[in-house]
Amino acid sequence: MKLQVLDLSGQPTEEIEVDDAVFGIEPNAAVVHQTLLAQLAARRIGTANTKTRGEVDGSSKKVRRQKGLGMSRQGTHRAPHRRGGGVVFGPKTRDYTQKLPKRMRRLAIRSVLSDRAADGRLRIVDGLALEQPSTKGMVALLSATNAGHSALIVTGTPNRVVFKSARNIDGASALPADTLNVADMLSHRTLVLTVDAVRRIEALWGGERSNGRPRPASTLVEA
Repeated sequence: MKLQVLDLSGQPTEEIEVDDAVFGIEPNAAVVHQTLLAQLAARRIGTANTKTRGEVDGSSKKVRRQKGLGMSRQGTHRAPHRRGGGVVFGPKTRDYTQKLPKRMRRLAIRSVLSDRAADGRLRIVDGLALEQPSTKGMVALLSATNAGHSALIVTGTPNRVVFKSARNIDGASALPADTLNVADMLSHRTLVLTVDAVRRIEALWGGERSNGRPRPASTLVEA
C-alpha cells in the first residue's frame, strides 16, 4: 500500500510504498488488549507488603486463661483482630510481569499501526529538521499536519532535539522506533512518523519478522 508524505508545512510531497504486513493488516483487538494489559501490569512495582500473625513482633503467649473469667476466649497478641497484630490476606511483594509470546507482541504493534493508518490518524513527514529544541516549532508542525496535541512522534533513531521539543506539549511525546509500544500508541490519538521511522518499523516488524519466524533456507541441490 502507499501512504502520503507531508512536509513541515503540511503539504503533500510524495507517496511512499509501505509494507502491507505492517500497515495494512486486519487489526486483532483481542491481542492488542492482552498486550496492553501485560504492558501495564509490568509497570507495577509490586513492593506492597504486610506481615502475617507469624511475622509480627510480640509474644505467642495466650492473653488470658481460657475459662473461669467470664470473658471471651483470646489467643496471642499477634492475632489479626488485635491492635498490632498480623494482617489477614494482605498484599505481599510480588512480580506482576506477564509473559507474552513474541508473535503476539509483534502482531499487537502491527495491529495498532494498521488501525491508525486505516482510520486516518497516521501522519508521515519527510523529516524533523529542528536544529535546536523548539516547542513552538513542534506545535507548528503538529498544527500544520493536523495531528493535534495528542500525538506520538516517532523518529528512526533517538533524537534528543525532537524529544525536548515535544516534552512541554501537553499530551504529546516522542520516542524512537525501536521503543515503539502498544501502550504509548493507544494513549495518543495520532501517530506522526518520519520516513526513517517507517523504514525502521518495517525492518523490525515487517517482512520475514511479520510471522514471527525466519524464512527457511533454500534446500535446492545442484544437479
